[in-house]
Amino acid sequence: MSTDIPHFTSLAQALVELFGKSVALDHTDRVSGGDINRSYALTLTNGAKVFMKANAKEHVDFFYAETAGLNAIAQTKTIKTPHVLCTGTDNGEQVGYSFLLMDVITSAQKNADYWQKLAHNLALMHKADTSSFVTGGTFGFNQNNFIGAGKQYNNAHDSWISFFRDCRLMPQLKKAEHYFDSVFKKKCDRLLSHLDGILVEPKQPSLLHGDLWSGNVMCGSDGNAWLIDPAAYVGHAEADIAMTQLFGGFSPEFFEAYKTEGLLMDGYEERRDLYNLYHLLNHLNLFGSTYLEPVHDIVDEYANR
Repeated sequence: MSTDIPHFTSLAQALVELFGKSVALDHTDRVSGGDINRSYALTLTNGAKVFMKANAKEHVDFFYAETAGLNAIAQTKTIKTPHVLCTGTDNGEQVGYSFLLMDVITSAQKNADYWQKLAHNLALMHKADTSSFVTGGTFGFNQNNFIGAGKQYNNAHDSWISFFRDCRLMPQLKKAEHYFDSVFKKKCDRLLSHLDGILVEPKQPSLLHGDLWSGNVMCGSDGNAWLIDPAAYVGHAEADIAMTQLFGGFSPEFFEAYKTEGLLMDGYEERRDLYNLYHLLNHLNLFGSTYLEPVHDIVDEYANR
């Protein structure tokens, strides 16, 4: 949990503490989107609007983790993210709920240089100092967090390759092992044993968004990109870029502009699918066997290298 963001024990208390004793909730509108949390636009009696995410009370850790990630990105002063107002829990709705309040991002039309500016600002974030984000090593994060609804482990490591093996691939492969036969498990073991012959250490550690698909990039009222819903950690910048190419939605202009920033290393295209194996395994574990074939394809691709 972030020590810089207040936590309240009811939504009513949060609104009073943040906006004043005369302010209360006027009405709530459900916002579509998101598989994990319920989202709402709150209109207050003073006319202000606030964005709220809600989940079961026992899942308040989702919001502590999201707050830490958004705060880390904001700390780099490179790319915009929504400002977090508070976290909280409330005993309403019979079983209670947890919540996260943030400023509203008002959407607008993209500026002409939207994709180029996103690439440049993301590269600035990837070049920012990371020393305050991970203790006891170079790669990882100061707390574990979540990738979607899945737990993401961020134990500090001095090597990117060992971090990716120990904290990204191994936990997901273990969780998914009931999908695999003995032959495929041996392929996975073979892949893990020679990652250092496939991956490379980065030129510098980078703060990553961690879940950079197109749904986690919004165009704000200024016509520029804002990042939302991070699964932040310190890693190799290539891993963020690989995910932008996994599900589509990013203009070729974005990738061409990012390539000029000097963070992608020779042979990136040969490593891209291996970075995305992590996300496909996570989807396999969260959503089921639809993702089994692409997981098989990538493991087969790399296991015999």
